[in-house]
Amino acid sequence: MKKVAKNIFYIALEICMIFSIIYIFKYCYDIYSTRRQSNLLNEISIDDIASENIENTENIENAENSENSKVDITKEVKTERMLKVEKLKKENSEIVGWVEIEGTNINYPVLQADDNSYYLTHNYQKKYSKSGAIFLDKDYVWSPPSSNLLMYGHDRLFKDIIKYKDKSFYNKHPNIRFTTNEEDANYEIIAAFYSRVYYTSEKNVFRYYYFVNAKNEKEYNEFVQNAKKASRYDTGKTAKYGDQLITLSTCSYHTKDGRFAVVARKILK
Repeated sequence: MKKVAKNIFYIALEICMIFSIIYIFKYCYDIYSTRRQSNLLNEISIDDIASENIENTENIENAENSENSKVDITKEVKTERMLKVEKLKKENSEIVGWVEIEGTNINYPVLQADDNSYYLTHNYQKKYSKSGAIFLDKDYVWSPPSSNLLMYGHDRLFKDIIKYKDKSFYNKHPNIRFTTNEEDANYEIIAAFYSRVYYTSEKNVFRYYYFVNAKNEKEYNEFVQNAKKASRYDTGKTAKYGDQLITLSTCSYHTKDGRFAVVARKILK
């Protein structure tokens, strides 16, 4: 009996070791995959981008020289970064842009699916990943654009968002950059705050995660006012009705179902 028990113990131990190795492998691969996401733009050939830029420029010049051309010659030549995003979209059409906060770990592609759950567990290649990907709320409409680019990400990707709890961090990183294949824009942060997912029975609470498109000016202004009221500090910046907003949201463990969010407005050129 002792021998049988001993054998069962060793078998159980071996099974535990196998599962532990598998878990460690998956964890390490997930970290590798996450780091690779942030380096995607650098992996795209500069030479290819340059040649595409030249081709675009030639198209515009040809349009200017052709009286009957229907090409819109007022359209700006795309920046290198915009062209890189365009290339990424060929790999996955659900890649809608790239979000970056200079000097932080936030430097990732942004995806948008038909639901807000898929990219919680899948990366930009649509492969299973515990870290998921940064994704834009499914309800955001591009044309005409909704009021608020509401983006979500697990804390493994968006961990630096929580550092905005301190004004000193904000002072060093006051802007968010968001690039699509059509635009390369900067947003200035107007608020940073702790929150949580509220129960449906709770009244008079700020559910920032429901705000994507303002029905009217009043709703827009209420969102901005509530965000600034909830903010950990005054950034000295605000937004007015019609300004494009961007909100980055991630999990926070200060309370059950906690969240931390940063809201910013687009800087007009």
